[in-house]
Amino acid sequence: MSYIDSLAEKLARDVLLVQKETDDLNLVQEVAAVLEASSSKMHEAFMTAIRVYDSETRARKLLDAKIAAAAKAAGLDPNG
Repeated sequence: MSYIDSLAEKLARDVLLVQKETDDLNLVQEVAAVLEASSSKMHEAFMTAIRVYDSETRARKLLDAKIAAAAKAAGLDPNG
C-alpha cells in the first residue's frame, strides 16, 4: 500500500466517523473538494476509500439482517 493510500484510508475513516457523530452529510464532499484542489491522487485515493468503507457498511447491514432473520426463523436469540 502506498503512502498516499495509507493517508487517504486514515482520513476517510476519520471523516466517516466525524460525519456519523455530527450528522454532517456534506463533510465527505467538503473534504473531497479540498483534496481535489490540491492533489488529484490523494482525492482519488480518498474517494476510493470512502466507497470501499460505504460498501462494506451496506454489505455488513445486509448480512446482519440475514443473520437476524435466520435466527428468528429458528427461534434463536440473534444476539447470542
